[in-house]
Amino acid sequence: MSGFLAMGGYGAYIWPAYGVTVLLLGAAVVLTLRAHARARARLAALERP
Repeated sequence: MSGFLAMGGYGAYIWPAYGVTVLLLGAAVVLTLRAHARARARLAALERP
């Protein structure tokens, strides 16, 4: 198991890269959902008579 986590000696570079990728993809999802909620709220406000 430790051999797998070490990734042939490159684990110190690979695992942080995975972490940054997951963090950025998570941020993209959160920002997209927030923008969607704002757009729906704005559309609802515009549709009110």
